[in-house]
Amino acid sequence: MADRQAYNIVLPLLSKDLGLDPVHAGLVASIFLWFYAALVPVGGFLGDIARRKWVVFGSLLLWSVGTIMSGMTTGLIGLILFRSVATGGGEAFYFPSANSLIGQHHQKTRALAMSIHQTALYVGIIASGFVAGWLGEHYGWRSAFVVFGSVGVLLALTIGWRMRDDPQPAKAAAVQKVPVGELLRAIAGKPTVWALWLAFSCFYFAQIGYITWMPTFLHEKFHLSLSNAGFSSMFYHHIAAAVGVLLGGRISDMLASKRRTARIETEFVGLFFGAPFIFLMGITGNFWLCCLGLAGFGLFRGVYDSNLYAVLFDVIEPRYRSSAVGLMLSVVFFVSAFAPVVLGWAKTTVGLSTALAALSLAYVAGATVLAFARKMTFRRDYYDEGAAAAQKV
Repeated sequence: MADRQAYNIVLPLLSKDLGLDPVHAGLVASIFLWFYAALVPVGGFLGDIARRKWVVFGSLLLWSVGTIMSGMTTGLIGLILFRSVATGGGEAFYFPSANSLIGQHHQKTRALAMSIHQTALYVGIIASGFVAGWLGEHYGWRSAFVVFGSVGVLLALTIGWRMRDDPQPAKAAAVQKVPVGELLRAIAGKPTVWALWLAFSCFYFAQIGYITWMPTFLHEKFHLSLSNAGFSSMFYHHIAAAVGVLLGGRISDMLASKRRTARIETEFVGLFFGAPFIFLMGITGNFWLCCLGLAGFGLFRGVYDSNLYAVLFDVIEPRYRSSAVGLMLSVVFFVSAFAPVVLGWAKTTVGLSTALAALSLAYVAGATVLAFARKMTFRRDYYDEGAAAAQKV
């Protein structure tokens, strides 16, 4: 995630050097997400039928090389080719297989295990916030892409050497023989899945708008240096998110053993209580109140993140879970891909302050959808793994 965020951190320098206006700068980020959305279902299905270790390895290697090449481009077309296509396409194959592996080994502690995995994303973004800004100021914006991409290549080689590749459960081998239509019915035939997709889309639209434009917002509104703006925009939010994701994962795991709806309720709390902090973050003219908004937004973002995939797995059979993650990410990334270009347009009309504050409405909409699903569809769609295991015995 650090290499993805590097683009947003050095965006003011990159835009000036390559002559990009806000709409074109946002379009590069949007195309990245649309390309991701197109390929992530393929990555999900591949994670159900192939060796997941090598899917993760290939994904990381491809997007890291794409990141390095992004730092060598000379114009908009090169950015789209290397940043949007190569990097976005590479990342599309990672999360379905990675989360499928985690879910296979954790049932009672699934949310906590996935939360720990999610904290790596936060650490990468925080590091990128400062390091990419510092590199950009001292060595030019291209250096940030080359450094983070090179680290990614080394990590990919380490994964190929050291990562354990556990096979799918025996039953999952049947996925290779299941027609695509049957696979889609098993996933999209449940109303709760659609509700989770819609709520996640609202959540991620706000996240993408924030991570793309917040460094620029702080740089321009509060006149921070690029490194300080990059650090402040990511640090307060993601440190609080790391706390929220671990707390949310731990608490929901404890409650889920007694209350089936605990995970979807945790997601509702994350969206509903995060909305006021997003509004504060965007609308205030005081830097420290903005930081408070970032932290509160991050805390409840983490609470939501803690059950992002765990609640999906509550309603999906194990053998379809990688595909389910892939389809969900495809829908979500397609919708949220409009955020960078929409906020880029808003920057030239109503201003970034109003545009960022308005992202709180997406959180309110997502919370409303989850409340409806919890009451109307979740219990009917719930997949009881314990009962299913007992029937096999």
